[in-house]
Amino acid sequence: MKTFLSFIHKEFRHILRDRRTMLILLGMPIAQILLFGFAISTEVKNSRVAVLDPSADVATRRIVERLDASAYFEVAHRVDCMEQVDELFRRGEIALAVVFSPYFASELQHTGEARLQLIADGTEPNQAQMVAGYAAQVVQQALPRGERQGVTACVRYLFNPQAKSAFNFVPGVMGMILLLICAMMTSVSIVREKELGSMEVLLASPMPPLGIVLAKAVPYFVLSGVNLATILLLSRYVLGVPVQGSLALLSGISLLYILLSLSLGLLISNVVRSQMAAVLVSGMGLIMPTIILSGLMFPIESMPEVLQYLSGIVPARWYISAVRKVMIEGVEMFHVWREICVLAGMTVVLLTTSIVTFNKRL
Repeated sequence: MKTFLSFIHKEFRHILRDRRTMLILLGMPIAQILLFGFAISTEVKNSRVAVLDPSADVATRRIVERLDASAYFEVAHRVDCMEQVDELFRRGEIALAVVFSPYFASELQHTGEARLQLIADGTEPNQAQMVAGYAAQVVQQALPRGERQGVTACVRYLFNPQAKSAFNFVPGVMGMILLLICAMMTSVSIVREKELGSMEVLLASPMPPLGIVLAKAVPYFVLSGVNLATILLLSRYVLGVPVQGSLALLSGISLLYILLSLSLGLLISNVVRSQMAAVLVSGMGLIMPTIILSGLMFPIESMPEVLQYLSGIVPARWYISAVRKVMIEGVEMFHVWREICVLAGMTVVLLTTSIVTFNKRL
């Protein structure tokens, strides 16, 4: 029995000395439960609203005040024309616009019927339907019981009139596939050479060490370009999702994202020592945060403020946002300059760190 206990003690010492194992065993469950507990939420919270109210009467003011007082909406802009509403949607500053008829109160008083329009951002159809549904309920609750039946809320989904889920699905799949192929496969292929001992053979060739590593990354860059073209063709001719904006701009942003993912894969290959560790870091460390914190499945504005800031370091968040704007909304480069700058900055930082770390290790 004493021998058996000594073996158990030895195994505990081995595990406790391995910091990476301890991080996976104890740190990963904590991170996962916090992400799943706080980030996964389909509720509507703090959705920014623009109001076009040409009548500015008592009834419309009561509705606007009720919207602003609710936990679901924040009246962020008051506009004077539909052109301003379209511009706010293209800049991504609002999720909903409430447009009242010019004589809303008088129509409701004299005819018993009045109309208002709820315009939601259809690039995320599921979220748009929930936002419009919540807004319609708030509007009904803001009116006296005798007037509720006479108010009709007409819902329109901007950029996606039919509320097709493919309009949200395609940009997210692009971000996931490109990250998976570039980061995971690049890191695994380079670590495999180190693990098998063949990297020393390659380093004995006339090619500089950095050139060898970059040469291993080029095929994944080409394959990612092929995947990008395939996804765009399938989305256009099979799923019916057109490219509303510039194809050249969309391709340029995607190539920048591919380069960023390759740089991330190179950095992972410098940090880990085995293929299994590379798969764990790439899979658990990249895929799950990308799904949860990129805005692909769950709205970022509904997350706690800490996780909203944390989502800013997820590259897929900025790429998916840029693809939605260019591909679905058809905006120009001026409206996606922020996303491009963030992706370019991340690429420079990751690539520089990868090169410095690689030179130190070899």
